[in-house]
Amino acid sequence: MPLKPGRTVRTSPYWPVLTHSTLRRLLPGFTVSSLGDGMAVVAVSWLAIEIAPAAERGLWVALAAAAYTLSGAAGAVLLGRFLRHRSPARLVACDALLRAVALGAIPVCHALGTLSIELYVGLLAASSVLHSWGQAGVYTLLARLLPERDHLAGNAVLSAIGSLSTVFGPPLAGALILRGGAATVIAVDAATFLVLAVTFLFGVPRDEAPAPEESGGSRAAGFAVIRRTPALLGLLGLSFGFFCLFGPVYVALPLYVSDGLGGPAGLLAAFYTAFGVGAVLGSVLTGYLSRLPMWPATTGIVVAFGVFMLPTGLGAPTAVAVAGFAAAGLLWPPYASLSTALFQRSAPRDLLAQTLAASSAVRVLAVPLGTALGGPLVAGLGARETLLVSAASMTVLGLAAAGAARARRKRRP
Repeated sequence: MPLKPGRTVRTSPYWPVLTHSTLRRLLPGFTVSSLGDGMAVVAVSWLAIEIAPAAERGLWVALAAAAYTLSGAAGAVLLGRFLRHRSPARLVACDALLRAVALGAIPVCHALGTLSIELYVGLLAASSVLHSWGQAGVYTLLARLLPERDHLAGNAVLSAIGSLSTVFGPPLAGALILRGGAATVIAVDAATFLVLAVTFLFGVPRDEAPAPEESGGSRAAGFAVIRRTPALLGLLGLSFGFFCLFGPVYVALPLYVSDGLGGPAGLLAAFYTAFGVGAVLGSVLTGYLSRLPMWPATTGIVVAFGVFMLPTGLGAPTAVAVAGFAAAGLLWPPYASLSTALFQRSAPRDLLAQTLAASSAVRVLAVPLGTALGGPLVAGLGARETLLVSAASMTVLGLAAAGAARARRKRRP
């Protein structure tokens, strides 16, 4: 009996998310903003390459990429007492407005001829101070609007939108860079954050987005749970190592494309787009992976991810390297969902929110830290060699985690 497309869609795990009355108003704004972020992936590093001193480009590309995310980790730790009583929608709007203003200042300064590389990095850092809170607001609101059985599907929908932005964003950025320069792309990104702010300010009914309840010592309680649970401590270490080892790619890849391959911004966009195509497919598959043995699948993803990144580090033909990025992108969304599900299953129910918050506070540092380390690595080893070390280290990390998990299972009575 042939399947009817309409029935297939209505019976999918994503149907309750896509038909929710409030989410239907929010998802378009979230999509526009995600597209702007997909364009900024190329523009942020390319503008740093354009305005940094030639002898220090590796260092400044690393600082620019790290500044765009790392200050959000500091904001998550330092601004909790000021923001924890805000409603989720307000958190998203505050983050979006700050990003619009700070990013919008970059093309203005560039047009006036006053944009130094130091000012550029400072504005990128300022734009991201509230980003961890904005992300927390999005996922907290999602959890409050949807029943628990639909949380995984809701997360997968947001992941799919983010993945689609890495498909369409980099080519758009490459085209705009050719016509108006990288600063023009950042101006467009700033405008998309204005759209996001308006969407969450006016698209969420007040009774659907109450302010968070008071909870004392939440971060300490979450860390205590992780310390007491070897499986969670190991998983957090695996995630931190995985994301940190991926961080140098944001520095090494642009320099490898521009210097090692002599390619234009469009070639860099092709790498990110291939990764995004794979991530879109991975996001669609994520909702159907609930029956997998989660810990073996998680460690296996890390191993396979490193293997798929190896061709670029080995100097393989460009088509092979881009295909490897696409295969690695396929694994990125399932890893995030499976690792979160492992926390959800292992942490005490009454401390789950605190445990996830503590996990997020640690993992949000990983990619920026790895990105910051990418500058010295590229300076010491070279761009291609840094990509090779990153890929090989991820593979070794996954194998070590799988071996440790197997040994732990054998020790259980």
